[in-house]
Parts: sequence; structure tokens; C-alpha cells
Amino acid sequence: MKQTFSAYNIIQKKRDKEKLTKDEITWFIEGLTKGEIADYQMSALLMAIYLNGLDKLETVALTDAMLYSGKVLNFPEQIYIDKHSTGGVGDKASFILAPIAAACGVKVPMIAGRGLGHTGGTVDKIESIKGFKTEISLLDFVKLLEERGIVLIGQTGEIAPADKKIYALRDVTATIESIPLITASIMSKKLAEGASGIVMDIKTGNGAFMAKLSDAKKLAESIRQTGLRFNKNMMTIISDMSEPLGNAVGNSLEMIESIETLKGHGPADLTELSLSLAGGMIYLAGLAKTHKDGIKKAQAALDSGAALAKFRELIINQGGDPLFIDNYSLFPHTQSTLEVKASKNGFVNKMDCKSLGLHCVRLGGGRQKTSDPIDFAVGFIMNKKIGDKVKKGEILVTIHCHNNQLAIAKEISEAMIKKDITISATKSKIKKKLVIEVQTKFAPKKSKNKNI
Repeated sequence: MKQTFSAYNIIQKKRDKEKLTKDEITWFIEGLTKGEIADYQMSALLMAIYLNGLDKLETVALTDAMLYSGKVLNFPEQIYIDKHSTGGVGDKASFILAPIAAACGVKVPMIAGRGLGHTGGTVDKIESIKGFKTEISLLDFVKLLEERGIVLIGQTGEIAPADKKIYALRDVTATIESIPLITASIMSKKLAEGASGIVMDIKTGNGAFMAKLSDAKKLAESIRQTGLRFNKNMMTIISDMSEPLGNAVGNSLEMIESIETLKGHGPADLTELSLSLAGGMIYLAGLAKTHKDGIKKAQAALDSGAALAKFRELIINQGGDPLFIDNYSLFPHTQSTLEVKASKNGFVNKMDCKSLGLHCVRLGGGRQKTSDPIDFAVGFIMNKKIGDKVKKGEILVTIHCHNNQLAIAKEISEAMIKKDITISATKSKIKKKLVIEVQTKFAPKKSKNKNI
């Protein structure tokens, strides 16, 4: 006879720092998926988990319950590789690395998320291209992937539906920065996609959910072990998020910068990280002998224009207007801009990256509650990066806002000058490293089943 539990008792147990059983966790997640567990009950459990954590067995049980809440794909061929980021400000690398990898022969299944907290969402960004469909059936997803080599969709009711609900709740209940919850969320989606290997970009720094490097390393280990448990080849790259990646923050602005990068005109940091991640995908796919060799192949695909052609193909395949690639005026844009100017001479030595991300959310570029619409047009351009020399009156940031947001933009400008961007008299001697750590683990064996 099937055992029945009480949502109240499960929440109470975790609130009181007790361990949950696999059956309790499975029952709760199944109830959420079926609509028998209310959002407020899930929110309460999320907060209890955030405060009191989950041990290894509980994390395994949560990941499995979320994974098997929907259908699970399995592509046994080694060339099926995905990438995921834990999220950051201005992180638009997926739009660059995925077509690069696909141009090199990797099959890239991307089931991406929307904005989370102060970070932007891959799905929100790509939807700034008119007509692009992020909601397609799982059968069409598989067909596009096998025939075209690259596909990008949002979470569906078929793939990890429990995570779709939990993800939205974590976004608005201050329960994001939790290693067990991040592990279960990421890996339930990634494992359900059926890729044979996964490259994980784990952000650290004040603009990341894992602000401390030690926590980022713990998360990397948790994700690697979870992937290996399912016989997936795993690469974790820990990268710096102490300032926005690239120069653009905001949906349309980031898409334009991504396209510019595919055309070979992108910011150095965005280009470097995209090539490193794409190189990792090529390596895990067995199409390069080493990660370094994979990066060389990725660079060649970028230089030749093959990656840009693959991105154009992706847009067309999913109903988007390819004219956006050559005519940026087609993107949603604001009526106004406001320049944030340096108040003194010196060097940019520090940024409050999380605050910068929250400013974009406040303008409408992200969500403060689950029902909020996304404004594709708003955001800002970082005219200066950490380490840059500035003169008084020089433009630090250009805020893109609507006419009715000028007062808010003014407040944001003042916050940026007073606390978010630190200008010091001397340049810091500490050299910031973008790619901090790379760890690769190959699974000992592969599953040979293929199913939906």
C-alpha cells in the first residue's frame, strides 16, 4: 500500500533540522507536480532547506524526484553535450558557446531557465528576438537536435516539471543560494535532457549565488558527483563574477553583444569564457584530444564565421526573425538613456555586481514576483571595467530606460556612483583571473538505452 505523508509534518521536520527520508521527499515533489501540494507549502519547505540544508542522501533524493517528475531523454552518443551556468550578471555566454560547439560537430541540447534573483535568464534574453519559440514539444526538440545539431527551449511540462515550479518560487522567496537546491535544480534539468556530458560554469564573486570560492568549489564537487552517478562526463569551470560579464546587462542589449561577439567584435572577457566553455564541450564530445585543443577548434569556428552561421540557423529553425542579426534596431529599445559619470579621477577597483543586477531587475529587466512581465529593452552598458583608469566626468555606465523611468534611473545612477562602483586613487595590484579552476571527470561507462 502506498504510504501517505503530511506536508505539515515534512516541513516541520526540516524546520527542526531533522533529516527527510527518500520517500518523504519523493511524496512531496510528486504532490507538488500534481498540484496537491500548494505553492506556499513548497515555499515553506524551500526556506527550511535553505536555512538547515540537506545532506548528501537528501540531495540525491531531491534531485531524483525532480528528474523523474517528467520524461527523461537519453542520447548515448558522446557528441551530445550541454552547458549550464549557475547564473551571473551580463552572462550571455550560452548564445556564443552553443553555436561554436555545434559548428564543431557537437549536438547541443539546451533547456534553459528564466531570470533568477539578480541574474538574467537565457530564455528571457532569446525571446527578445521576435518570433523565437522557446516552447516546443519534446518530440520537436529531439527532431531539431538530431537534424540541426542545436536547439534552445525553456522548461516544459514534460522535462523536470517539478523544477519549473520550484525555480519560479526560489526566484521570489530568497531561497536561491543553497548548494542542495542549486544542485537538484540544475541536474534534474540537465540529466533529463539526455546529454552524455555536461560543462558547468560555476560563478563565484559578489555577483554570483556562490559568492565565496570555497562554496563554489563545494557546488562544483556536488554537481560533478551527481553527473557521475548518472554516467555523465563532467567538466566544471569556476569563473569570476565580481563584475558583469562583457559590457551589456539587459535582455536586448545582451543579445546584441552576443551577436557582436559571434561576429568577432565581442569584449575580451566574454570571448575568453565562451571559448573556454565551448572548448570544454568539444573535448567532452570526443572531438578534441584536450581542453586546450578544444579551445583552438572553438576559436577557428568563431574566426571562420561558422559559429555565426549556426546561430542564424538556430534562430530560423525556431521561428525567429534572422534580420535581427544584421539590424539591431529591430530589437526592443528604450526612448531614453542616462549617463553615469565618474565623480573623481582614479581606477575602477571594485563593483557591487549583485546590486548592478538588481538595478536591472528594478527597471523591469527581471522579475520581482513570478507574474511580472519582462521588459526586453531596459538595461545598461558598462563603459568601464575593473582595472580601468577613469577621469572625473568620464562615463562609467549608460543606463537604458524609458521616459517614465528617468527618476528611477537617476536614483540608480546615484547608487552606482556612491556605492556600487568603487574608484580608488591607485590601481589594485591583485590581478583578476576570469577562469579560476577547471576540473574534468569522465564517467567509467555509458548507458546504451535511448528513450523518451
